[in-house]
Amino acid sequence: MICNHIVGFIRRFFDLLQIAFVTYNSQSVLTVLLAAAVCTKAGKALVSRQFVEMTRTRVEGLLAAFPKLMNTGKQHTFVETESVRYVYQPLEKLYMVLVTTKNSNILEDLETLRLFSRVIPEYCRVLEESEISEHCFDLIFAFDEIVALGYRENVNLAQIRTFTEMDSHEEKVFRAVRETQEREAKAEMRRKAKELQQIRRDAERGKKGPGFGGFGSSGMSSSNTAIITDTLIEPEKPKPTPVPVRSSGPSKALKLVGKGKEVDDFVDKLKSEGENIILPSTGKRPSEASKSLPPPTHTESVHMRVEEKITLTCGRDGGLQNMEVLGMITLRVSDEKNGRIRLKVNNNDNRGLQLQTHPNVDKKLFTAESVIGLKNPDKSFPLKSDVGVLKWRLQTTDESLIPLTINCWPSESGTGCDVNIEYELQDESLELSDVVISIPVPSGVGAPVIGDLDGEYRHDSRRNVLEWCLPVIDVKNKTGSLEFSIPGQPNDFFPVSVSFVSKGSYCDIQVTKVSQVDGDSPVRFSTETSFVVDKYEIL
Repeated sequence: MICNHIVGFIRRFFDLLQIAFVTYNSQSVLTVLLAAAVCTKAGKALVSRQFVEMTRTRVEGLLAAFPKLMNTGKQHTFVETESVRYVYQPLEKLYMVLVTTKNSNILEDLETLRLFSRVIPEYCRVLEESEISEHCFDLIFAFDEIVALGYRENVNLAQIRTFTEMDSHEEKVFRAVRETQEREAKAEMRRKAKELQQIRRDAERGKKGPGFGGFGSSGMSSSNTAIITDTLIEPEKPKPTPVPVRSSGPSKALKLVGKGKEVDDFVDKLKSEGENIILPSTGKRPSEASKSLPPPTHTESVHMRVEEKITLTCGRDGGLQNMEVLGMITLRVSDEKNGRIRLKVNNNDNRGLQLQTHPNVDKKLFTAESVIGLKNPDKSFPLKSDVGVLKWRLQTTDESLIPLTINCWPSESGTGCDVNIEYELQDESLELSDVVISIPVPSGVGAPVIGDLDGEYRHDSRRNVLEWCLPVIDVKNKTGSLEFSIPGQPNDFFPVSVSFVSKGSYCDIQVTKVSQVDGDSPVRFSTETSFVVDKYEIL
């Protein structure tokens, strides 16, 4: 009896299996997918892709009727109506639904449904309405790779990812080659710019006069003041560049000029791209070259330059971390009859300067009378050559000695940061010109919105810097402020850097008299004073 039941069950199983295979083979060509959609449990469509011609009203009606057809008492993955079949899979609070014809192959539909369900997490981190809506186009593009004109494509998940990313090896190679060419072109421009700089330096060296008795344009060197020597201000030597005369035959000079012109074009291109090109004619960085004072229109046969540089670092919350002022007096004698002279120096500074004279200067005479003269009074100063005769150094952490204080107050708001910057001139004896206060700003957030402003401003979107420009800061204009708003964090607006120039010296050291060694008769002289920034930052 039991054997008969077992045999009957096996026969029925094979009959059903045969029917299923026959059905699969006969109906697989008729499998048509009408639409694929992601909807809520209430039937609201979030994303729907139709693969045959259907109206929006028809699709919305089918999806709205779908939740009403499901029977919660049975665990099926499809439901049918008189015209269509719904094949679905729950996705947390959502449903992945395929709408097919009733004569489609259910096995193939289930396999297609599984692929659709695996695609969705590839583009959506969480299965929520907002995430589905945000990546709706990505999902539609992926759906199109799975089904074309209602029929399943032979693709897997990795192929879908590659197709939607449109990843092209040839395009990557092309971009890499183009970037390499751009880098090589920039490197070639920099190399040619350096060649031009070296040519100009060599030309300047060839025009310098011979040295005398240990004097030179590099000033003084001493083991006691080696810390200063590396940072002393090098005197400028502007020289007119002679224009070569054309000749009928080939000339190296003409080739040199042609090459220089070509490199000048490269330098201009580099500057237009934001590159910093050092100009050897002045020996200064571009930021300093633009801040240097114009040379005097008339100078006497005895001319002196009093030059100072300041290096300062402050904390954003207050406190002077370091301040150093380096100064130097440079002498230039252009008339031989004024070679044997002495300089009377007036030092009114009481802040503890460290003074150092050149080794060839009579130190005892300077200590006793504040007079600069040669140890051997019978010798003359070098003719038509810049000679450093006195240098000084001031280093302090006393906040009261800061010439110009900068306070930057960024405060977070709902839309970003409100930034308030103030300056105050503490040394009222100074007159600062061409003041530029540079504040870094975040990139990719647009230009800052300017509020109250004293002076002018420039927004450099390439360097992501807001420059606050003030033509003059003096006792009549000793304070000012700038307010602006921009998305970002408080740390984004540091370090703040400052640059300026001044025709007055910070350390009150001046040459008051020049006289002949023989007879002490006065000599006419001219003086040029400058006070510039080497580094001025609020960290």
